[in-house]
Amino acid sequence: MRKPFIAGNWKLNLLTAPAVKLATDLKNQLKGIEKIEIAVAPVYTVLAAVGKVLAGSNIGLAAQDVYWEDSGAFTGEVGPAMLKDAGCKYAIIGHSERRQFFSETDESVNKKVKAALKAGLVPICCVGELLAEREAGKTLSVIERQVKGALAGISKAEVPSLVIAYEPVWAIGTGKVATPDQAQEVHAFIRNLLAGLYGKDLAESVRIQYGGSVKPDNIAVLMKQPDIDGALVGGASLKAESFAGIIKAIE
Repeated sequence: MRKPFIAGNWKLNLLTAPAVKLATDLKNQLKGIEKIEIAVAPVYTVLAAVGKVLAGSNIGLAAQDVYWEDSGAFTGEVGPAMLKDAGCKYAIIGHSERRQFFSETDESVNKKVKAALKAGLVPICCVGELLAEREAGKTLSVIERQVKGALAGISKAEVPSLVIAYEPVWAIGTGKVATPDQAQEVHAFIRNLLAGLYGKDLAESVRIQYGGSVKPDNIAVLMKQPDIDGALVGGASLKAESFAGIIKAIE
């Protein structure tokens, strides 16, 4: 049985004081919840401060990205060992905004997934289609290309450490949400892809999150779908009440 996993992506928001306050509020409101895995992903500059607040709690620390080298002449990048040193357990990789605004490719996502796994970080590997791709009937072909590209060269032994997040790009920050049936179709497709690559048993062990305007009032119906194992939450993760509300709605 796959443990539900809810992660909050704070994106480019919150200076140190409000980030620490949000982390403190979440720690207090979500104390004692053990049946759901929880993580938050602040900006790099507040990782250490937020990690200090969350140390020893049931909320893990995630980075919003990771580079594929630990050190060297790579100005502006942050390596996996540095994230581990800051207290991170997870790293979001290949988010649609990274692909859209910062030229992330399936190849760079693959390098980052490999580096994260090697360092002992849990990759939250994002895949998802644009509105034009969905309207053109290309959703599944896009997802197949992204999943296979991201996981190229990943061994069977590494697969259980992976998390995949399906984020229909047209539903991120728009208020639009894929219907439960639309989301389930893609999640089932991803699981079938994993079964083809690694076998049915391993595919059944991988958690696949949904990301796209998730809120307390729509999470429960999404989580009823057999292949949806949690959520990668954006805007609703910036307020303790709404993020905690999402988790408590499925507790």
